[in-house]
Amino acid sequence: MKSISNKLASLLLIAGAWVGSAAHAVQDLPGGPAVNQLNLHPPVTKIAEEQHFLHWMMLIICTVIFVAVFSVMFYSIWKHRRSKGAKSANFHESVTVEVVWTIIPFIIVILMALPATKVLVAQKDTTNADLTIKTTGYQWKWGYDYITGEGEGLAFISTLDSSHRVMSDSGKVADAPADYLLKVDNPMVVPVGKKIRIITTANDVIHAFMVPAFGIKQDAIPGFVRDTWFRAEKIGDYYGQCAELCGKEHAYMPIHVKVVSAEDYTAWVADQKKKAAAKLDDPTKVWTMDDIMKRGEKVYAANCAACHQANGKGAGPIKALDASAVVLDTDHAKQIQILLKGAANGAMPAWAQLSDTDIASVVTYTKNSWSNKTGQLVQPAEIVAQRGK
Repeated sequence: MKSISNKLASLLLIAGAWVGSAAHAVQDLPGGPAVNQLNLHPPVTKIAEEQHFLHWMMLIICTVIFVAVFSVMFYSIWKHRRSKGAKSANFHESVTVEVVWTIIPFIIVILMALPATKVLVAQKDTTNADLTIKTTGYQWKWGYDYITGEGEGLAFISTLDSSHRVMSDSGKVADAPADYLLKVDNPMVVPVGKKIRIITTANDVIHAFMVPAFGIKQDAIPGFVRDTWFRAEKIGDYYGQCAELCGKEHAYMPIHVKVVSAEDYTAWVADQKKKAAAKLDDPTKVWTMDDIMKRGEKVYAANCAACHQANGKGAGPIKALDASAVVLDTDHAKQIQILLKGAANGAMPAWAQLSDTDIASVVTYTKNSWSNKTGQLVQPAEIVAQRGK
């Protein structure tokens, strides 16, 4: 019996130490969730401020009604209890009472509905936007395409930072940073004080684009287009997540919006355009195996490792690339077409937005990594030839 007690005490001490270390690791994230957060996120847009006002206004009204109604009810029960000799009253309907308890709730509903309708209409007014960004949900990442405004033509994929995924897979999260599972490789960048229209859609299943500090949440549905908007009034980093259960890695689909000054945004756009131009390599260039493998490793880590894993083994419905018949096949077109158009079952999104050289490099990398020692080298010219098929 004493041995069992000692073991139980040891387990409790271990559990307490683990909880203590985990609690110590939790930190507030400016622009994101806070420790023991009970209220809504601090608002940085007018819409979010209005939502806060509506939340508290309606909560107070409902609380007052609750207290008033139940106070009268409990008072009546106590005052007219049978032990005090109370007798049941014998009366019929009262027109006055019925009119009063119809008019008062009607007035309350109107008082609540008017400001709520005003905010709801404002939420859907996406006209006269300074910048339009299409956000496409993928399993499990976001694609951002700058459609109109400064930065028009920019496009990139935003994926969970690979180091956070490794941390999650290992289970060693006691010393996790404040932005654990919210850090991405490419955040959405927007200028402060500008109206940003967000067009949402999805490539595979239903996702939802949500940034609480902006007061926005919009479903992203395959084959449909929805939109919302925000105007951030404070420079900073703001975080959200996919708010629709979209598959086994739903928790690994963060949103990071970086709000910067107009000058910094212009500089960022210029830098991104330089990077985009640098990626437009000459598709006729003939690469060596060493050079294209180095580039392919970077492309794989940024775009493929989140699903197929760094070791190429895949997981669950995600097919392994290591020892894959398609990857090992000498007919390069089979793997190239999957990258360009996606898998037929929808499990693999299309990656046609990558440059010809990036696709050639990642195909070459997968054909010559892990146990795949095929010696096959895919040149960008092969990707150019396959794009039109």
